[in-house]
Amino acid sequence: MDVSNHFLVPKHSKLSDSEKRQVLEQYKVELAALPRIFRSDPAISKLNTKVGDLIKVDRLSKTAGTSAFYRVVIDG
Repeated sequence: MDVSNHFLVPKHSKLSDSEKRQVLEQYKVELAALPRIFRSDPAISKLNTKVGDLIKVDRLSKTAGTSAFYRVVIDG
């Protein structure tokens, strides 16, 4: 079963290196300070990730519309 297509799993997308730099500059944060996601997580298994990649998670909300959250890929 492909969990990334399940209606309860928010959209996950891998950011390019330039997008990654933009996010880190915009929020004035180091990569190590961001929440982590395991490379083996089923939600990102088809994104061809490597350790250090930045994942954008778009969550739907009834009150806020769509909210973006960011996770850094770690081994596991």
